[in-house]
Amino acid sequence: MITAKTDFRSILSLDSELSQIQDVDLLLERILLEARNVVHADAGSIYVKDRVKEKTGDVEKLVIKYAQNDTIQKALPEGQKMIYSVFSIPIDEKSISGYCALTGKLINVPDMYQIPESAPYSFNSTYDKISGYKTISTLTIPLITADSRLLGLIQVINSKDSDGNVIPFSQDDEFLITHFASNATAVLQRAYATRAMILRMIKMSELRDPKETGTHVNRVAGYAVEIYERWAYHHGVNSVEREKFRDTLKVAAMLHDVGKVAISDLILKKPARFTPEEYKIMQHHTIYGAGLFDDSQSEMDSICRDIALTHHENWDGSGYPGWVDPFTGKPIKTGPGGEPIGKAGQEIPLTGRIVAIADVYDALCSKRVYKDPWKEEDVLTEIRKLSGTKFDPELVDIFFDILPNIKQIRALYPEME
Repeated sequence: MITAKTDFRSILSLDSELSQIQDVDLLLERILLEARNVVHADAGSIYVKDRVKEKTGDVEKLVIKYAQNDTIQKALPEGQKMIYSVFSIPIDEKSISGYCALTGKLINVPDMYQIPESAPYSFNSTYDKISGYKTISTLTIPLITADSRLLGLIQVINSKDSDGNVIPFSQDDEFLITHFASNATAVLQRAYATRAMILRMIKMSELRDPKETGTHVNRVAGYAVEIYERWAYHHGVNSVEREKFRDTLKVAAMLHDVGKVAISDLILKKPARFTPEEYKIMQHHTIYGAGLFDDSQSEMDSICRDIALTHHENWDGSGYPGWVDPFTGKPIKTGPGGEPIGKAGQEIPLTGRIVAIADVYDALCSKRVYKDPWKEEDVLTEIRKLSGTKFDPELVDIFFDILPNIKQIRALYPEME
């Protein structure tokens, strides 16, 4: 028999497990999953407080980060992830989530279709009508730090009993979710600190290279994780290894162009295409980036080094920097003229092959000082055309299989104006 006491023990053991997750986005996704498990919820969403650009200026809102729904997920083909709408909610009394964020109080609603008229908030059933899924019971809990800052909130939906019937969330559920939220908030704060340090490194690159923005690296890293997850599924990688590796990959992929800090401003900030000589100098950012991780202390360092060094290698061997020592820049394998031979096919680490597609896709979709963003159909045609020459053909097929997930990540991290 499962009791509140046994569930509370599982919450305490989860703390150390969640602490091992380094990336904020992956942690948010895992927090939502475990919150649902704790109170036996069929579905749920997790929101973060963020500043959203509007016509009147920046406004603080709740932005959805992840949504999960077991009932909808079971109806999808195996290996496919549920797609959800990306939207923001005002922090006010009109919605349950907004009211929870505004007041900092837990809200337990037994039946969303029977909310008393005296309640300040109401329920918008539009999503239920679109999805065909009926939201009945909900439990909404704020994620508030020890110094009273709101990070976001969790909303779990449709508690289920052992027979699969939807029931209201109980007082035991309130107790459990409150303690879980407290632990999750502390872990989330640590992950935000890690993300902040990484973004400061990227900000250094951004100060040098206007193309290297926080939104760009977040998108590239997000695309990379989605591609890896589907690759891992196809290759039978177990869930434990998959979870661990995608967390490391997410952080490492954000640092793919960190070596640009060593490139001259005359080249980085040039508002036009490079000359052949300038392009040759620019290529050295791969070696400089890999050199930052020369004292490898962990798998993270190794993957950061691989990605920085190889994300411009091409499947057919025509990329750069080729077979060079990442710490000295000296050629290891050379052609007739003494130039490094490019790595090709499986010689390129999987992480580098994945980030190559993610980086090119985002660059083509984005505005640059020397170009407007490409039309989506042109970008996709180009990606397909480069299969087998620039990109790993298997990964290109995966990219198109998960294209809805890719577009969803782009919506989560829109281009800043």
